[in-house]
Amino acid sequence: MTLLWLILIGVGVAIAISATTRRNRERELEDRRAGDLEKVRAVTDEDVTRFGEELQQLDSDLLTERLDQPTRQDYQRALDSYESAKAALAQVTRSEEIRHVTEALEDGRYAEACVRARVAQQPLPTRRPPCFFNPGHGPSTTDIDWAPPGGQQRRIPVCATDADRVAQGADPDVRTVQQGVGRVPYWQGGAAYSPWASGYYGGYATSGLLPAFMLGTLLSPGWDGFGADGFDTGYDQGYDAGYDAGGGDSGDSGGDSGDDWGGDGGGDGGGFDFGGGDGGGFDFGGF
Repeated sequence: MTLLWLILIGVGVAIAISATTRRNRERELEDRRAGDLEKVRAVTDEDVTRFGEELQQLDSDLLTERLDQPTRQDYQRALDSYESAKAALAQVTRSEEIRHVTEALEDGRYAEACVRARVAQQPLPTRRPPCFFNPGHGPSTTDIDWAPPGGQQRRIPVCATDADRVAQGADPDVRTVQQGVGRVPYWQGGAAYSPWASGYYGGYATSGLLPAFMLGTLLSPGWDGFGADGFDTGYDQGYDAGYDAGGGDSGDSGGDSGDDWGGDGGGDGGGFDFGGGDGGGFDFGGF
């Protein structure tokens, strides 16, 4: 009888410890989710504000111009995209929802580029992925070979200004995000920024407009960055399994090239693991 009581007591203690451990783990996961959301929301808010400032400048530039109907339509599309981005950001409650904001910004910046091309009586820009170094630069214009410090050289889409910087041996204008007490390139920011990036680039994953290395790694089901299961599965299951996974399910891009890509970010750094190292980041095929 004494042995039976000892067994029962031991089982009870084990159950209590397990329940306490689970509650602590759930609190840790919620805290991490909240921290990720705070970080990515701040970055996205910066992007929305910057696009609004660009549209204000565009409006000033157009004051002396007589706009034809196609130009007015592109201009309205840019304005509508800005309003959509603001509305989507206001409704965000989970990190993965950030992609809806950056999808709208990507589409708006293409429309802005079309307006400027029409006013300058130049050919309309090709619908291409945003500049890899900084999606705020708008649509890329060319692909260049580039490698981060200590990384492998790859071919990436960039804007004309950054292409010229790299050609001259200068550093590109890289979009940085907060990481600890400093700022790092967004691809080293970790899993929190995966939805942010997927909104900008996700619609091009199967369009033939991404360089081969990006397309191949984005769609590889065995890849440790974005995988084949989609963001909602990878991100949520990863957190529930111990927050060792994250990712991005972009859905439709909202633009002309709106094909899906998915996400299952990996590792403590998460995201695409592009930069490697302790910070994690984006794994665009072994940079």
